[in-house]
Amino acid sequence: MIIAIDGPSGAGKSTLGKMLAKKLNLLYLDTGAMYRAVGLAVLESGTNNEKKEKIIKIAENAKIELIGEPDSLQVLLNGRDVSTEIRTNEVGQMASIVSTISQVRKILVEHQRNLGENAPKGCVLDGRDIGTVVFPQANAKFFLTAKPEARAQRRFGEDLDKGRAATYEQTLAEINLRDERDVSRADSPLMIAEDAVVIDTSELDLREVFEQMMCVLRERQSDERTRMARPHEV
Repeated sequence: MIIAIDGPSGAGKSTLGKMLAKKLNLLYLDTGAMYRAVGLAVLESGTNNEKKEKIIKIAENAKIELIGEPDSLQVLLNGRDVSTEIRTNEVGQMASIVSTISQVRKILVEHQRNLGENAPKGCVLDGRDIGTVVFPQANAKFFLTAKPEARAQRRFGEDLDKGRAATYEQTLAEINLRDERDVSRADSPLMIAEDAVVIDTSELDLREVFEQMMCVLRERQSDERTRMARPHEV
């Protein structure tokens, strides 16, 4: 089973993706973390974000691994655990920039497909182009969204809990900037797949969204069992 979760920054994709993967015993792939890892590598190299060829080379040479259980997923960059380092706002903004480069996306999409296709039981992937580009044939597709103010409040709260210096106004501005980049990039812009289930999480807590998603998945599994049984019916 391949489950695709797309949506803008701060909509709850990663948290809900981990919850679904844990519940269904599937591999969890945080594709956004992969772009963040490339963004971190670019920052650490001192490369100007306008030097596209150098950024592409960095992406080609970066060995990115996602290991561990959904709740304790580790992101390794060239063998080094960067799970915490990639979560800064600075890295997030660089990830947004490098994700607009077509060749970088091509490199990471190929990596994501390989990981997903080789997962023994299937996987849950979250990002911005999973259901439209990476796995358009996914068994289930979700698009999570929320008002920018609600997403900024969540992200601001997360930053406070982790001791990161930021203000709500800065967080909202960064989310709006990322939204603009995501929807306007030429290659694989953020968009809703035609067959995706759209859930607005603005006024919902995570448990309510999770139950909605599980309801959809149960229906899909029931439909699949029915379809598989039909050829054997007399």
